[in-house]
Order: sequence, then C-alpha cells, then structure tokens
Amino acid sequence: MRDLLSELNDEQRKAAACIEGPVMIIAGAGSGKTRTLTYRIAHLIEEGIDPFNILALTFTNKAAAEMKERIIKLVGNDVRNIWMGTFHSIFAKILRFEAEKLGYISSFTIYDTDDSKNAIKQIVKSLNLDPKTYNTSFVLGRISMAKSNLISVDDYINNAEIQQTDQASRKPMIGEVYKLYNQRLRNSMAMDFDDLLYNMNVLLRDFPDVLLKYQERFRHILVDEYQDTNFSQYLIIKKMAARYQNICVVGDDAQSIYAFRGANIQNILNFKRDYPDVRLFKLEQNYRSTQNIVNAANSIISNNREQIKKEIWTANDTGKRIRLLRGEDEREEGLMMANSIMDTKNAENVDFSNFAILYRTNMQSRAIEEALRKMKIPYKIYGGLSFYRRKEIKDVLAYLRLAINNYDDEALLRVINYPTRGIGQTTLDRIRVAAADNDVSIWTVIENLPSFDLGINTGTMNKINDFMMMIKSATAQLSVMNAYDLAKQIIGQSGILRFLKEDEDPDNANRIENIEELLNGIQEFCEKEDIITPEEEEDVQIKTLDLFLQQVLLLTDEDNDKEDPNKVSLMTIHAAKGLEFPCVYVAGMEENLFPSALSIASRQELEEERRLFYVAVTRAEKMLTLSHAKTRYQYGNISYQELSRFVEEIDDKYIDIPLQKTNLPKVGDLPKPLFAKRKIISKEPLKRVQHGPTSGNTPAQIDAIQVGMRVHHEKFGYGVVKNIEGENNDRKATVFFEAMGEKQLLLRFAKLSVVQ
Repeated sequence: MRDLLSELNDEQRKAAACIEGPVMIIAGAGSGKTRTLTYRIAHLIEEGIDPFNILALTFTNKAAAEMKERIIKLVGNDVRNIWMGTFHSIFAKILRFEAEKLGYISSFTIYDTDDSKNAIKQIVKSLNLDPKTYNTSFVLGRISMAKSNLISVDDYINNAEIQQTDQASRKPMIGEVYKLYNQRLRNSMAMDFDDLLYNMNVLLRDFPDVLLKYQERFRHILVDEYQDTNFSQYLIIKKMAARYQNICVVGDDAQSIYAFRGANIQNILNFKRDYPDVRLFKLEQNYRSTQNIVNAANSIISNNREQIKKEIWTANDTGKRIRLLRGEDEREEGLMMANSIMDTKNAENVDFSNFAILYRTNMQSRAIEEALRKMKIPYKIYGGLSFYRRKEIKDVLAYLRLAINNYDDEALLRVINYPTRGIGQTTLDRIRVAAADNDVSIWTVIENLPSFDLGINTGTMNKINDFMMMIKSATAQLSVMNAYDLAKQIIGQSGILRFLKEDEDPDNANRIENIEELLNGIQEFCEKEDIITPEEEEDVQIKTLDLFLQQVLLLTDEDNDKEDPNKVSLMTIHAAKGLEFPCVYVAGMEENLFPSALSIASRQELEEERRLFYVAVTRAEKMLTLSHAKTRYQYGNISYQELSRFVEEIDDKYIDIPLQKTNLPKVGDLPKPLFAKRKIISKEPLKRVQHGPTSGNTPAQIDAIQVGMRVHHEKFGYGVVKNIEGENNDRKATVFFEAMGEKQLLLRFAKLSVVQ
C-alpha cells in the first residue's frame, strides 16, 4: 500500500498526520500549503473517515476544484462525497435543505449585486429620497457591512452609534431602506450574497437541533486561508466545530491583506485562545524563491508587532540580490523596468511570461503600459482593465476625441448624456434614425435640428445645443491651447469629476484618481515628449491635444493575439496573491504610495501595508526588482518622492543600492539590438531615507516661507527663495539652489526647512 505521507517533508507530514483535535498550520509563502492540505484530507480517508463527514472550506471555487482533483488522484473517487467548496456555496446548499425553518422555499433566489442595487434604487425612489444622497452603491455597502457583522435591521435602527454615523453623512434613512430591502428580499423569496452567511448564523443560533445535526455530520472541518475570514465566517466555523473540535485551519498571518473586505487577522492570531489544546505546525521551508528573496522577506515582516513568529528558510540557491531601480519620474521608471525586462529576456533566453510587474494602485499602470508598448513588449492586465480601457478614461477620451473630430459618432453617443443632461434615449434614437436615413453624421443632425423636424421639445433642444456649444468651444481652441490646458478645461466643463464626487459610489475615488493620472500623463506629454511630424524639421512649438490623441490611439490599438500566453503580467499586489513568477518587479516604492498615505497614521493599517509588501516580495522565484521615482505628477504638479520605508527595512546584505543614473536615452534614438546590451551610467550614490525621528531643521509651514529666506531641501541642498506665487495649498516657490540652480517647487510637497 502506498505511504502517502512519505511524500511530504517532516513538518508537512506531522501536520497531515495529526487528524484529531484542533490543528493550526501556519504555512509560509511557497511552503506547500495546498499540498499539505490535500494530503491531509487524503490521509483522513485512508484512516477510515467517511468523506461525508469531512467539510473543506475555501475562498475560491477554483481552489476547491483543484484540491478535489488532486485528492481523487491520491485516493480515488470517494473524495466526491466530501463537502468541499467556498463558504457561500456550501452554506447556500445547507440553507436550501433547511430553508423552511427560516420561512423560505428551498428554491429561493440568490440576488447578485445588480439585483440588489435595482431593488435599493426602487426603494429610495418610493421613499422620495434624493438618489444622489442615497447612492445605491453606498447604501448597499452600509447594509452589507451590517449583515457581515450580524447586525439585524432592528439592531441597526436602535444602535445610537450607527444612527449618529448615518446622521453625520446626511443619510438618516438608511435604516428604513435596510428594513424595506429585507422585506422585499423576503417577499421575493430571495437572499443576497451577505444573507447566505447571515442566515447560516441565524439557523445555527435559533435551531439547536440543526446545529447538532451539522456538528455530527461534519466531524472533521478544514478551512483554507483562515487569515481571510470575517466575523460572520468565524462564528459559523466555531459553532460547527464545537462538538468534536476536529478543526484544522491553514493560513499565514503574514499574508493577511484583505481587511478592507472585512477580513479579521485576529481570527488566526487568537486561534489558540479559542482552542487552548491546539497543535501548531509551521511550514517554514520555502520551495519557491531563492535564499536572498526569502531572507529579504523575513527581514521585512520581522518589523510587524502582530504576528505568529516563524523563520522561513529555503534550500534553494542563494540567487541574485534584490535590485533597486530609480527613475527621475514615473515615465522613466516605466522605461527602466521595460528595458530591464528586455535585458533579462535576451540574456537568459526566457519568455515574456516569466515576468510580472506589480503595483499598489491601478493608476500606476498608465506609465508602465506606455513604456512596455514603446519597447514592443506584449503584456496583459490581471484583475483589472488596461488603463486606457477603463470606463472613466474612455469617457474622458470620448470628450477629447469629439473636440478634435465633431463627426465622431461613437464618441458623441458615449458622452452626449453622460453625465446626465436630460437628453433621453427616445430623443437619441430619433436623432440616430434621422442620421442613418439622411446618410449624415449624428453631429450634422444635432447641428441642424430644426431642419429635421423630429418632434423634440424646446427644453431638450436647448440642452442639446448647450452640449454642442461646449464641444465647439473646445474645438475652436485646439490650435492655441496646449493639450494639458485644453484637456483640463474640457474635463471641467464636462461635469464628469463633479458627478463622480457627488455620486458616493466607493469605487469613484479610484475613478477620480485615474482621471487625474490621465491629466498627469498629458502634462508629461506637453513638457517632455519630443514630437516631430513628417512635414516639419523643427520640434512642434505647442503640444496640442490632437497630437496627444494620436499617441494614445496607437497605445490602445489592441493586438489580436489574445490567446498568446507569452506576455508580461501586470496586476495589483492584491490580485497577485497566490501567484508566482520567475522575475517580479514591484513599482512605486515610495512613501505615501507604498505604504499608502491613508495607512501610515495607524500601526494596524501600516502593518497590513507591510504584509502586502511581503506578499509582493514572495511572489518572486529567482529575481526581484524594486523601482521608484524621484518625482511624480500629482494633480498636474510635480511631487518630490521619498524612498519607501519598506525598502529601508530590507537588510543591506540582500539588496543592491545602485548609483544614480543619467537620464535614459530616448527610446526612438536607440537601435533595437542595443536594448539588451545598454547599461546605465552611474554618478552619485543613492541615499536610503530613514523614517524615524529626525533632528536639525524641520519642514516649515507653507505660509512661513517668504521671499529672501535661506532654505534647505533634503535633495537639492541649500538655496534662497527668489519668488512666491499662488495661495494656500497652491503656493509655489522659485528657489535658487547653490548646487542645482533654479527650481520651482510646490510648497506643500517640497518640505523646505528655513535656515536660521
């Protein structure tokens, strides 16, 4: 008979063999977590445990399917009787069996997000509430939060703190919406996604016979990715395992990165409190990464206070030290990464699929994508759309396209009633039919509406005329305004930003950031791109919007090789969890970007950011490169960036601190064969920034800086303030620095210290 457990390492084997009582397996990155869990379930079956008595909970259907397939190969088809799946799929199955006890029919409907939003939208309307104030996404988010924390309608309405929060946000009727929404679900014999967890808790709480039934049924419970469980999931697991306590949880506290979804790291940190007799096993051998990468990851995560101590190690090769790339700005950062990928690909003779570029926020992908396209490097976006294919970016580009070409029907139809202007679909349908019947563009029809006699009322005609005048005004300024100024004007007049700010969809903050990042790209284009048209021998004096759009249209011209897997992978670090690549690049290693500016005021949030960095580092198998920019465009202005404290936390033994390079040559000036051979010339050494307490000069308040003052800047040295313009947060200072010459700085970012 095959000895399954002999195929595991010592610690994996001990964890898989311990099948009685509470067990916690802390599985470091790349340590064979799934393999151990798979063999443990196979061993349970080999030991005579009925598969019907085994419950295995995962966070994705894919993980459950892969695990079940592996177990079938080990012990045969008996595994098909295991209850294995996601929390929601398993609990939906149980709720269908027990639906009558909760007053539902067994064939109850499960509402998706769109169903829930439509129901809430109708309820808000029936209550005569302002749909902008009671935005459907915001209201649904509040209701979801309540259900995830097992807060009933009555508890919500009677909780003074919750009501105070809703009053402060000018939404005192959310409790009433919650009540009517639940009534509508009940009347429709429907549950939303959150109800599957909420009602499972109610079932186990209110029906002791049902609780006993499933405690007897599931005598062995296994939970994957336990660090990602929320309060509701935690309570269900605890109740169901209470009778036999044969519970095995697998996870890694160092990879707990989903607090924003409700995950509670305390569930895994406090597991011993719930089960004092727990057997703890630590899978500390990493099979994925080189010694340098593993040791660097250890040095990073050691800075977290809240953790289960472990020392990950590997028998793999020492490997290369971590590289640090430093660009003058995000554009050059992207080019340096692209150039490095080409160098490595050619030197190692590997495919593009070996490479991944990870970033903290989606907005960072713009400069990276542009650099990859310039270098003809194919790539694919994971967990999100390509920057220029995101809805908010396509909406803005449609306005810009229409200003350049009034006859662009697709652009016009996209934005003529977005944001809403009171131009209804019926009106647009009439205009579209008239254009088709007369073989003219839609613009031609709206420009001559009275001539077409379409039965459109005067109020709607005025709204169409206002839209048309806004576009014509922009068209008239194409040749006299640069691309950035005109784009900023068009975006302002369109009302898109105002609409996104007033509509309280939680995702709108990201959409606004992306639009600002588009403006940053246009600003860079105006200041740095060298444009020479075929008809001209001299540089274009004004970088106009049509020149920018020509460039962007080339960037967004998708290839048809969508099935080709040989592409560089681009994704956020959150999307990268569970994946691995031979060569990984982590972009934007700067303070206030990574770690995020929103996280540095709280130790708990900062530690989650550090765990996120740990996840990024441990995705790499053979080569890890960190990159950062000295400056970034933010809100159309240059922001001077500090190196991330997380880079400082890596032990010097494992990282190469490069010398400062000269500016990269323009890509178009380099012959293609040289891409793989070009080396960066170095000048001054890069100084790592300490983020502990500082001494000496301190940054002055914005309004304290005056003309004539002698000041100090941490990068440019000493200088004298020559001029100041602007007010409040927009104050700019022109400073003559002894070593660097004249610089114009935005004071809220410059961190100037007054020299006494």
